[in-house]
Amino acid sequence: MARLIKGLDTKLIHAGEPEPLIGGAVTMPIFQSSTYEYAGQTSYHDLRYIRLNNTPNHAVLHAKLAALENAEAALVAGSGMAAISAALFTVLAGGGHLIAQDCVYGGTHDLFVDEFPRFGLSVDFIDGDEPATWREAIRPNTKAIYLESMSNPLLQVSDLQAAVDFAAANGLISIIDNTFASPINFRPAEIGFDLSIHSGTKYLNGHTDIVAGAVIGRADLVESIKHTQNHLGGSLDPHACFLLHRGMKTLAVRVRHQNESALKIARWLEQHRAVARVNYPGLESHSNHLRACELFDGFGGVLSFELEGGLEAAVRFMERVTIPISAPSLGGVETLITRPSTTSHSGMSTTERARAGIGDGLIRLSVGLESSDDLIEDFETALND
Repeated sequence: MARLIKGLDTKLIHAGEPEPLIGGAVTMPIFQSSTYEYAGQTSYHDLRYIRLNNTPNHAVLHAKLAALENAEAALVAGSGMAAISAALFTVLAGGGHLIAQDCVYGGTHDLFVDEFPRFGLSVDFIDGDEPATWREAIRPNTKAIYLESMSNPLLQVSDLQAAVDFAAANGLISIIDNTFASPINFRPAEIGFDLSIHSGTKYLNGHTDIVAGAVIGRADLVESIKHTQNHLGGSLDPHACFLLHRGMKTLAVRVRHQNESALKIARWLEQHRAVARVNYPGLESHSNHLRACELFDGFGGVLSFELEGGLEAAVRFMERVTIPISAPSLGGVETLITRPSTTSHSGMSTTERARAGIGDGLIRLSVGLESSDDLIEDFETALND
């Protein structure tokens, strides 16, 4: 009898799993083989080979990821940037033009600005809050619109439904980086996005021990992206597949704890006299709060804030906290703290960061699974010393 797999929590554990279990193994084995016996395949892309992203470990992940976001298909990649670049090089092939929201992850921004011109591709940035102005950015060769569910590092929430409607009205492909929200808080296919991209390094894996990426969405687009990725070589090795698979099974319990903890910390920071500004869509003071409430089931585990003393106060605070680890990345079980100007967005010029609203004193906090009360006490001590 087939398993009843309906709820998100059940999908995380059982969707895509082999039936019957391989050798009775409850946990999916690692297939540490680079190549597989030829079985009469007629297409190069169907040959069983690690680089072609179609080994048993890949297949389980693809099915599980698609089920989580209620999408048609999925593909894992060697990193979040491998997923982003393969998707965009496919969608924009032949000299295409992209419309993208004006505050995105620094690595994505650098891809747009530094690498696109070398491949005959172009981008124009738009204000995600002003759909009425987007039409001005369209060119004859515009092929897609690109947004983030929650922007990195300012936690802005663009008008995502307007982006889907705009894409449909103008014959564009709608693409969203859903890393910050995760499938627990938002499933882009449910409101009409064509493609959802993740850095699997972050929440999907959740244990800060691999680098991975994923593309989820329309089956025809995912298949085309897979062919591009097969040629570019950005595949995920079997052991990393295993670790991503293992990490995803606890995604719901991790993210729900992080949602709750981050909101509690954000509210505490917002009331502290030493804090000038807190960026977190769960706060009523956030300019996109009502939109976030309509779109998301939770507000995520990342927030950013600025202190009254600016850069000097930020450096002092980060030196004094004892629980958070000063390190880039996010979404793991441990709380991480960083200044985006020196890590995720260091590739942008000072002028570009200023234009995006990313000051040198901005602190980004990725809340882990520690006690929120312990974190708040730690922050109180660091701010008051």
